[in-house]
Amino acid sequence: MYIVLMYDIIMDESGPKIHRNIFKICKKYLTHIQKSVFEGNLTELNLMKLKSELNRYIRKDKDSLIIFKSRNERWLEKEFIGLVDDKTSNFF
Repeated sequence: MYIVLMYDIIMDESGPKIHRNIFKICKKYLTHIQKSVFEGNLTELNLMKLKSELNRYIRKDKDSLIIFKSRNERWLEKEFIGLVDDKTSNFF
């Protein structure tokens, strides 16, 4: 399945460390396309692993993480305004 993941981490005292850990986990499974946005194809098992790893760090009372799922990336349409980065070319 095709995944678009984005997160917001509150930058309080422990925020930078949590942000680094979340970023590393996401980078392990998905392609980094913009600041805190990732995309890519994952199996159901890898999605479960990703979510399990992220749950160790996301603070439910402070941080947020959104995962958009689609059966296939061809069902998504993307429009750019401003600078287009080559890392997003697999999303058309």
